[in-house]
Formats: sequence, structure tokens, C-alpha cells
Amino acid sequence: MTLLLGLGIAGIVLLVVSLIFDGIFEGLFGGVLSGFFDGLLSLPVIAGFFSMLGFTGAIVLGTTGLGTVAAIAAGALAGIVAASLTWKLSKALMRDQTDATPRGDDLVGTSGSVVTAIPADGYGEVLLRLGGQPVKLAAKSPVPVERGAEIWVEAALSTTSVVVRPVER
Repeated sequence: MTLLLGLGIAGIVLLVVSLIFDGIFEGLFGGVLSGFFDGLLSLPVIAGFFSMLGFTGAIVLGTTGLGTVAAIAAGALAGIVAASLTWKLSKALMRDQTDATPRGDDLVGTSGSVVTAIPADGYGEVLLRLGGQPVKLAAKSPVPVERGAEIWVEAALSTTSVVVRPVER
């Protein structure tokens, strides 16, 4: 039973190590096995297998009179189930895609308000929303625009400046 508990604890330690060094087994042997096992040799999968093998085997050995071979068989079965669930969960999480990172060109066509008045021959500041977040940018306009006016973005000059025009109602 001590050996089985040791395997279970080693699996937990390996899981903690996997949080630090994940992907180490996939890169072994110069990438020869890359894609062959498709994540089956990842540290979380191996840790899940050994933890369940050890702990389930110890529980079966301690609570039943089946013997060591049956305890190891039950632990191996539980380890295979845990490893496959970990593998499937990892694949599902890796497939999860996020939205594209917003760019300055995404501002064209949006509305906002003037924070610092925009003179006809210089720059002022406008408050816009980019990706749901407020963004304060330098703004240029062919006509003067006073503070608080609603504006429309016509072009992005750079990542920090835009060309705007006042909204006419």
C-alpha cells in the first residue's frame, strides 16, 4: 500500500511540476514524436494517470481483500480514465479561440467625444471605445471642434492618432 500511495503522491508532485514545465515531453527527442501522440505524453496526462493509479490502488487494497494484483488493475483502469479525461479536456481548452486583437483601423467609423478641443491646424484629444475599453487618442480635424462635441473617426493616422470630423445633427 505504501508503494501505491507513493505513486499517487508522485502523480500530484508531477502535476505541480507540469504547471511549471508543461510541454517538456512533447519536445523530447528533438521533436521526433511531435504530433504522434497528440498530447498523450503531456505532464498533466501522465500525472493524472499515476495519481489515480496510486490512490485508487491504495483504496482498493485497503478496503477490500482482493489483493495487490486486483488493486493495481483497478488503479490502472482508473488511471486510464483520468488520463483520457485530462487529454480530452486539454484538447478542448487548446481549441478555444479568442477574438482578434483590436487594431487602430478598427476605429474608423466609430463615434466618440472630444476631451481636449481640436484646433484647425493642430491636435486635440478624443475619447473612443476600442474593444469595449475607453481609449484616449490624439485627434486632428480639418475644422476646429470644441470640447464635448461628438465626433466621427474618418481615418487612423497611427496607433495613437486619428482624423475626425464633427457629427452634424
